[in-house]
Amino acid sequence: MEAKQTVRELLDRLPDDCSLDDVLYHLYVVHAVQKGRAEADAGHVVTHDEVAEALRRKWQLGAGE
Repeated sequence: MEAKQTVRELLDRLPDDCSLDDVLYHLYVVHAVQKGRAEADAGHVVTHDEVAEALRRKWQLGAGE
């Protein structure tokens, strides 16, 4: 979907009294979701187990300091 169409659809969903900050925040969220989906489609993902193991290692290494 083209960027202009995405913005138009976003504006149509927001209330008429929304602030510019509201628009910017929602636009950021839409962009982040689209970027994340593209990365996942490209195979750039980390499994839950990999994240859990990385966090476990991080906290275990930091516990001895």
